[in-house]
Amino acid sequence: MLVNMNEILLPAQKGKYGVGFFNAVNVEMARAVIETAEELCAPVMVGIAEVQLPAAPLEREAEFLIPMAEKASVPVCVHYDHGLSFEKCMEALRLGFTSVMYDCSTADYETNAAKVAEMVRICHSMGVTVEGELGHVGDNEGAGKLLKPSDYYTDPAVAADYVRRTGIDSLAVAVGNAHGDYKFPPKLDFERIETIAKITGLPLVLHGGSGLADEDFRTAVEKGVCKINIFTDLDKAGKYGAEKGLQDGVKSLLCLIPYEIEAMKQVVRTKLELFGSCGKA
Repeated sequence: MLVNMNEILLPAQKGKYGVGFFNAVNVEMARAVIETAEELCAPVMVGIAEVQLPAAPLEREAEFLIPMAEKASVPVCVHYDHGLSFEKCMEALRLGFTSVMYDCSTADYETNAAKVAEMVRICHSMGVTVEGELGHVGDNEGAGKLLKPSDYYTDPAVAADYVRRTGIDSLAVAVGNAHGDYKFPPKLDFERIETIAKITGLPLVLHGGSGLADEDFRTAVEKGVCKINIFTDLDKAGKYGAEKGLQDGVKSLLCLIPYEIEAMKQVVRTKLELFGSCGKA
């Protein structure tokens, strides 16, 4: 069933378990996520980030994600992740996405709060939930890599004001996490996570979940993280599945698809079990 973020994250917050959000840039990824969630009776979030749109246009995404979520036997939130522009967030709303992350984290605080508050006003009038980001989660490499990530950590002293001024439904935090492949094991600031969760009262979001240690996930959820974003692990698994098919002598794209889906389903299964959301739908 198609739901918004609150219908998934508020029970997770109360039940002290995590929910996986998986970027699904094609039908095979979406099938891997939703079919596995159904098999495990787990709520799940699925969607796409704005930086991924060159590979998967938003309208095409909506054409398969929305119907698949509506037909699912478990709660599925279709989420537009890291929306960088107001216009694209509005397009996601028009297309039927039930949740939006408006990422204004690179702007100054006043601009971030004002722009996200306006997005919340619009989205809430339509029954759509909103995720904001305070501080800034950088990348592990490339143009988005931060020289000193700790300078951009979420400030607990500011978090309560940000939540009050914006009215967001969940808060993405910067606590030592980063997008993409980790070259070295990250050191998450669990005390900061716990403090922010207590101060804001909101479900927290951990971006850059691929590559974290199992114990890091468990502790983060225990301290207040309710939504964990996964893409890199899923993407790599799909590639591995295709390579396995080729090694087995598969000679057509049609016959590679089951290899890709099964490899990605293994990742989704592992994450949902680790987050504790199995049987929670």
